[in-house]
Amino acid sequence: MQIATFCFNPFFENTYIVYNGEKEAWIIDPGCMTQAEEEVLIDFLDSGSLKPVRLLLTHAHIDHILGCAFLFEKYGLLAEMHVQEEMLMQTAGSIAGMYGIPYRASKWNKNFLFEGQDLLLGDQVWRTIWCPGHSPGSLCFYQGDEGVLIAGDVLFDGSIGRTDLPGGDHDTLIRSIREKLFVLSNATKVFPGHGGPTTIGKEKMTNPFLQEE
Repeated sequence: MQIATFCFNPFFENTYIVYNGEKEAWIIDPGCMTQAEEEVLIDFLDSGSLKPVRLLLTHAHIDHILGCAFLFEKYGLLAEMHVQEEMLMQTAGSIAGMYGIPYRASKWNKNFLFEGQDLLLGDQVWRTIWCPGHSPGSLCFYQGDEGVLIAGDVLFDGSIGRTDLPGGDHDTLIRSIREKLFVLSNATKVFPGHGGPTTIGKEKMTNPFLQEE
């Protein structure tokens, strides 16, 4: 398994491509906003002869979904997410207008993802972990054999997701991280929605928002 990271749009959002030896690829949180950013994704996929088979969202804040329409048009992929993110998808156009950024509405998969669901990339099993707090339907994607967590905006290197947006709740986010992520191995590598990777062990030890009082 390989993970490629791309930093897109004015929010410096991390888009991930996860792929395997059979050339199957997932695209997670497509933040590509401009044609140039779209071409970066296409070029990477084409250069590796990768076949995009799934479009997954950790959550549906505007910076993580700007490329959904493009990927539907290009590859026929429908974004998959937790049902509690649907409202954010429905209101994305008005949110984009508030930020003054372009956005094209896209369809999404009505077979919503849920807590504890197993997702297969080839013969590799990933598990969904529902971690509300940053947004109501925030999901993390965990691969236990490789010790990898795609965390969205739940957990960052030295920080946590903001909770002042609609649907956010600080106490809920802290509880999600402590009860659902901090039970994973300390060696688990965390790929966040913004910034560089970290590990569960490092965040347990040093994250100022998560130290026991």
